[in-house]
Parts: sequence; structure tokens; C-alpha cells
Amino acid sequence: RHLCKGTLMMISAAAHRSRRPKPCGRFAAAGLSVIAMLTPFSPATGTAEAEPDCPSVQMIFARGTFEQPGVGATGQAFVDALSDRLSGKSVHVYAADYPASLDFKHAADGIADVRNKVESIAATCPSTKIVLGGYSQGAAVAGYTLADTIPADYELPTGITGPMPAAMANHIAAVALFGTPDAGFLALVQRSAPPITIGNPYAARTIQLCAVGDPVCSPGGLDRAAHSAYKSNGMALEAAVFAVRALAAT
Repeated sequence: RHLCKGTLMMISAAAHRSRRPKPCGRFAAAGLSVIAMLTPFSPATGTAEAEPDCPSVQMIFARGTFEQPGVGATGQAFVDALSDRLSGKSVHVYAADYPASLDFKHAADGIADVRNKVESIAATCPSTKIVLGGYSQGAAVAGYTLADTIPADYELPTGITGPMPAAMANHIAAVALFGTPDAGFLALVQRSAPPITIGNPYAARTIQLCAVGDPVCSPGGLDRAAHSAYKSNGMALEAAVFAVRALAAT
């Protein structure tokens, strides 16, 4: 959350330039490579937003780059897997409202929106347990939202003055992140970008899933298809099993 206006805007800029002068063809290829790694192979439909009544579980999910508004393909797989394992409980789904485009500075909109939704649920439905998730750029949105420290040299999104209130840790039961940009990937596109670090109150409740060879989250990864495989490679189910256990423990 604390980095999007700074970090993700810098990622966007870095995606369109190389670090050292290179021939035009190699420059274009490098730019397209970064875009490709952040882009899933196909868009997905989203889910309906939460109804006014208070559910047992509120899911909040941030989709990946270029996915259509909604929770995206990975998010839908996770929603379906978790809902199937929570029979008898009401589950509402909210899709983070942000562009999920290559204009990464607007990922800050997602951070603010996720935070506002968490705080709204905590205030209006205090017994509701929240499951937060994200894929790719959306995983960065969710991850930065949960940071408990903010570097002094990064500008915060409008309306946010510091980390999310500590009391929100009493409401967020589980976090599932898929293909989270790692420090190496962030360094590739913007050298000064710090890693995405989950705040201490949420660390034990968080599962971060990275497919082997995923170039966004796996050091040295070169398999672009791996970054788009979370919807079908079993990791959405793995995250759902983790979330069920975390929900039962809170």
C-alpha cells in the first residue's frame, strides 16, 4: 500500500526503458517481456459484490494486470475453491476497484479501495471474517495494504496517512497471494523498489504461492505460462485449504 504511488509508478516507467543503452530492437523486446510477465493469458469474469447483510466470510480480491473488472481468473478459482469448503456459511465477494493496467501508479487506487473495504466491513460487520487475496499486480496491491511500516521517502495514496489500523488484524483471518512480484523482479524493473513485506500481524495468516519458473515471483524464472497457471495448477485449492484452517483458528 505504501509503495504504489511511488514504487508501482516507477515500475511502469521502468517497464518502458532499459537500464543501459541498447539497440532499439532489444529495448522493445525487453519492454514487451516485462509486460508479458505481468499479463495473464486470458481475461476472466468477476463475481457479484457483497450484499448489504453481514456474511460469515467476506472475500476481497485484487485481479492481475489487464484482467477485466472483477476478481479475475485466479481470483475466481480461489473464490470457488474456498466457497465449496465453507458450505453452510455465507460468503460474499468484493473485487478491488482499480484499473489493473500498465499505468501502475493507479494501483494506489486499489490499495486505498482494499483498505477502505476492510475498514468498512470491520465497522459494519464486526463478526465477519475477512479473507484477502490478490494475483500478480493485485498481489502487490494486497501485500502493500498489509505493510506495517512505510518508508519516509514514499508518497502515500490520497486519504491514507499511515499503515492500516492495527485493530484490522482482528478481522483479517487469512491472506492468499498468487505470483507476488519478488525483490528480484522489482529490482529488474525499478532498482530502488523495496520488496513487498507483509506486516507482522498478518504474516502467520498469509500464504504466498509461486509456481516454479514464474518470472515474476521465482528468481531466475523464465516460464511466462507459469505466471498464468494459478487458476488451474492446484494452487487456488491449496490457498483455499489454508484459508479454511486460518478461518477456523480465528
